[in-house]
Amino acid sequence: MRIIKLTEETKQELINNLLKRSPSSYSEYENTVAEIVNNVRTNKDKALFEYTAKFDKADINAENIRVTDAEIKEAYKALDDDFIEVMKKSAENIRVFHEKQKRNTWIDTKDDGSILGQRILPIELSGVYVPGGKAAYPSSVLMNVVPAKVAGVQRIIMCTPPGKDGKVNPGTLVAADIAGVTEVYKVGGAQAIAAMAFGTESVPKVDKITGPGNIFVALAKKTCFGYVSIDSIAGPSEILVIADETANPKYVAADLLSQAEHDELASAILITTSEKLAGEVSDEISKFLEKLDRAEIIKKSLDNYGYAFVAENLNDAIDAANTIASEHLEIITANPFEVMTKIKNAGAIFLGSYSSEPLGDYFAGPNHILPTNGTARFFSPLSVDDFVKKTSIISYSEEALRAVHKDIELFAKKEGLTAHANSIAVRFE
Repeated sequence: MRIIKLTEETKQELINNLLKRSPSSYSEYENTVAEIVNNVRTNKDKALFEYTAKFDKADINAENIRVTDAEIKEAYKALDDDFIEVMKKSAENIRVFHEKQKRNTWIDTKDDGSILGQRILPIELSGVYVPGGKAAYPSSVLMNVVPAKVAGVQRIIMCTPPGKDGKVNPGTLVAADIAGVTEVYKVGGAQAIAAMAFGTESVPKVDKITGPGNIFVALAKKTCFGYVSIDSIAGPSEILVIADETANPKYVAADLLSQAEHDELASAILITTSEKLAGEVSDEISKFLEKLDRAEIIKKSLDNYGYAFVAENLNDAIDAANTIASEHLEIITANPFEVMTKIKNAGAIFLGSYSSEPLGDYFAGPNHILPTNGTARFFSPLSVDDFVKKTSIISYSEEALRAVHKDIELFAKKEGLTAHANSIAVRFE
């Protein structure tokens, strides 16, 4: 792992390098995605089935596109009982955490007869996309679906690509059943996003699409945004570890590699005040690479986006972390809670030597669908708020409006909107 002194110049070079991974940087694929989206929007099921045959080599039609109860039961039989129980425990932790995010409708009344409020209702139909094949992650099913259920969404559909045999990954199906998915459809890629955004004969149009996917899925979500709400246009995974001389280099190395194994575009960054620790972490990484299954992917990830920065002091490290605004931020220092109070930008923060990032991926409860590529400066993790809509409520009595009608009329006239002013004025002529 390359070890570099942290300066303003090296920090900016890092930011520029990381931004190359943004889905917005892959414009060469946009025309292909737009063609797929338009074809599905126009030809609906016919286009879906053709793309599934082309990309997934599966024979899917109107009779078998929806997963049956029998297929879900078969999926349960294909999994170990202990894995099923772990998923149930994880789902419960996710539910308990997200229950605390719920908000209630409120009404505020005043003595003059004015009533103001906010009505909060769940969206009616939510759609979740789940990758298939080697990139099938049941944990993401739980993270996408449980908050929607907590929010009160009554109908949740899932789209996921089938294998050549026309079947869906059993872990994905069991997680969907545990989480409370209403319907599962065997379709993947950009065509699945288009189907949920516009609807087909088989797949219903949804109000919101959430869930991870490859660059084609990300660009399809970007293309369909506005016709449907989306969670975000996520980039590759990333981890940043702030560590001082008290950190265990083996732990730090293992945590960095936990994200580097996702894909060749994943980033793993260490910022430390100890040059000695940086060297030890690099050595530990080399040892781990000799035995990890996805070593080739990890090596390419580290070659592209793996860094160990040595900072002059902890404040410089914190400043850099706030600038990078990482998806996952681990703080392994003598006083991690004190450091945490100075962090402004991060998707999720993990404090101390025993709060490794995979704890958040699988089990703790907070959502693992997080802002990437520096968007933690203005985006938040997926939450219950993503599955509700808020409506403002306004009611004024004659007395309340009379007290302010001239102010409103003045404001409207200053904007040149005399019909607005008249709408108020006629009530007091």
